[in-house]
This record gives sequence, structure tokens and C-alpha cells, in this order.
Amino acid sequence: MTTTPTRHRFIDIHILQTVPPANLNRDDAGAPKEATYGGVRRPRASSQAWKRATRIAFASLGIPEDKLGTRTKQLADHLAQRIAARTGLDIEPAARLAAAVIAPLGIKTSTKKDDETAYLLFYGNEQIENLVNLVAGQADDLAAADDKKLAEAFDSTDIRKALMTGHPLDVALFGRMVAKIPDINVDAACQVAHAIATHGAELEWDYYTAVDDRHGRDNKGAGMIGRIGFNSATFYRYASVALHQLDTNLSDPDAAIAAVSSFVSAFTRSMPTGYGNSFGHRTMPQLLAISVRDDQPINLVTAFEKPVTAYGATGYAAPSATALAAEQTTITRQWGAPALWTGATHAFTDTTAKALDDAFGQALTFPDLLDNLTAELTR
Repeated sequence: MTTTPTRHRFIDIHILQTVPPANLNRDDAGAPKEATYGGVRRPRASSQAWKRATRIAFASLGIPEDKLGTRTKQLADHLAQRIAARTGLDIEPAARLAAAVIAPLGIKTSTKKDDETAYLLFYGNEQIENLVNLVAGQADDLAAADDKKLAEAFDSTDIRKALMTGHPLDVALFGRMVAKIPDINVDAACQVAHAIATHGAELEWDYYTAVDDRHGRDNKGAGMIGRIGFNSATFYRYASVALHQLDTNLSDPDAAIAAVSSFVSAFTRSMPTGYGNSFGHRTMPQLLAISVRDDQPINLVTAFEKPVTAYGATGYAAPSATALAAEQTTITRQWGAPALWTGATHAFTDTTAKALDDAFGQALTFPDLLDNLTAELTR
């Protein structure tokens, strides 16, 4: 068993990843999102998009669904379905019990849809079972009770306890914020930055046509035409996990360390799926570097405030990696703020590899990097 990590530990994750023509994360006009940084317009993917992709990736790591969370406006329906499944009640009386269970929290219904809450709620799939436990042993009696007795059957303290016990991995990482019900808020243990290109790039448009297969040969028109915005870029992606907050949320230091490894794996391998079938844009990162710190999280995006210039025909990845290594070295020396531990995986060679080795240590395989990180956090 590990000791409780009462010391502050921030795990900073730095990724460089080149994406081909794609529309990872579109804006309200359908074009890929952008941002101005260093006076230059660049491709961007929002933190929300990559957090969603990371949550989806947890399942591919073999984490069971009941150990993860659900974010929905349909809490009442979800609870009703689980009450019906557990107790054998029909869905209508189960829905009545579900409404009575969550009523003491003061969760407001949507002004547009009576069967939805006014805001998204993020909770664990095991936590919904905790709420079912409040009903399961007395379901028939509760279903037969009048509205007054049913309302008196549930105490807000029990409901809050059910939602604040046994947080799943994703709720513990990303937190839960309900402004109207602060008693069930969970402080996030993870920060995720917007992914941003290390260089400027132009927004382009794909004008496409689709042929109607049943039109005759003499028909020269298209069955459908349209436009999709796209760009391509080398993205800098950054996230940081506060191990001490994760330990608080999970109430288990061993589970917190395992959760860090799961997050690094899922975040590294994830990708927003916008227009995925149209562009087939999934790639693997060219660089993953990790720093463990005890002072504060440090985003190295300042390495790219001056846009990277491609080395002739060799692309943006290598000069971006060199710039990232230089920024890590500068922060260590200038501010006297070395990391407690660093590690990296990449396949760069020559001067780029040397710069990365000096900044983050000799390159490892991804599995070895995760093993070494776990060993450092357990130490």
C-alpha cells in the first residue's frame, strides 16, 4: 500500500500532435475553431472537446461503465429506469418515486422540457445505484403512499450523501459544479487547456458533391453539394492533474495514482471525432512529455507565442519539439523552478532529440514512461 499523498503533486502533460486536414471541433458556423495567439490566427480545439474525447477513451482502457460517470439532463429518467429494473415496478410508479427522491435537492426542471433538469448533472453510475438503494427495500410501500407521505420519506442529507460517496474516475478528475446546489459540488482535480497550433495556418474549404446513383447517365448534376471548413496543424496539448485533489475526491491514494495513469493514457490517445468519417484524421502524438511538480502547474504554451516556422520541407513537428524543450529549460533555469521528475516518449532524432533529452530526460517507450511515472508518484 502507498502512503497518503498529503504533499502537493501536479502532473503536467505536454503533447505535440500533428493532425492532417480535419475539422476537429467546429464553431457555430461549422468552421473549425480558431484562436489568435502571438498576433497570429491559429487552429484550435476546445478543452471541452478534448475532455469529452478523453472520457470516451476511458472505456477503451477496460474501465467498466459502472466505474465511470454520466453527464445528462435526464437524471429523473435514468433513476426511474434503474428503480424499475431493480424493484420490478412499472415505469410510471418508478418515475414518481424517482421524482420524490431528487425533489429535496431542489433540482429545477427545464423550462422547455418537463422531463429534463435545467442543467447537465455529472454523477457516477454507482452513485445512481446509491439513490436506488434509498427506494429498493420499500418500493411497494412507497409506490402506494400518497404524495405527502412520499415527500416525507426522503431526507436531503441521505441524497447528498449518495451523490458525494464513491465518485467515479471522471467525476473525480473533471469535477461537478451545480451553482444552485453547492453541497454536491466536486472540485476538479484536472485542468485541460485548449489545444492550439504551434504556428499560423489558413482556414480552407472543401467543396464537395455527391452523386445520385439512381439518376440516368445523361444527368450531369450532383445529388448534393456542400462545403466543409478544414485546416491542418501541429497542436500543442496541455493538461495538469493535481494528485492531492484527486486523492481527496477518491478517498484512496492507490486509486488516485492509478487514475493518473488512466488519465495520461486516455488523454494521450484520445481525439475529438468531428467530421471523423469525412477526414479520417486520427493520428498518434509525436511527443509526450510529463513533469511532476510540487509548486504549481506550468503550461509551456509560451514556447509558441512566437509562431514556429517550418524547417523547409520537414514540417512543424521537429521545430515545435525543439521550442518546447527550450521553454522547459528556460523556466527551470530562469525561475529556479525545476520539476521533481520528468519523462518523455518520442521518436525524434539528432539535435531535436538531444534538446528533448536535456529538458525531459532520455526518451522511453510509452509503457515504460507510465511505469516510471507511477513509481515516482508512489515513492
